[in-house]
Amino acid sequence: MPIDATQPYDDQNIFAKILRGEIPNRTVYEDEWALAFHDINPQAPEHVLVIPKGAYVCWDDFSANASDAEIAGFVRAVGHVARTMGLVEPGYRLLANTGFDAHQEVPHLHVHIFGGKPLGPMLVR
Repeated sequence: MPIDATQPYDDQNIFAKILRGEIPNRTVYEDEWALAFHDINPQAPEHVLVIPKGAYVCWDDFSANASDAEIAGFVRAVGHVARTMGLVEPGYRLLANTGFDAHQEVPHLHVHIFGGKPLGPMLVR
């Protein structure tokens, strides 16, 4: 069910549970700012989620409330994961859904990294 991006952070969401070690994941990368892991329902040959370790509902919440260090660390983690996975060439897609209209399903900021095949147009016309 899509999320209202203005709702308060729910520490019982699946990504919060993953961060606490209550739910296993297939970790790709982890540092003090972010955790990256394989999506359990991949939509491309390579599909990894990158989440900040802080409690942020969505990109809007994160960009307004995270510290400069958290923002820099998270953005660098996303880039590091894409490079490490060998996706820079021929290319990859980043996707961060925010709110109901974008169909955000988990109320914890997450960036999808898709790659490994031609991905086609971004939106169905």
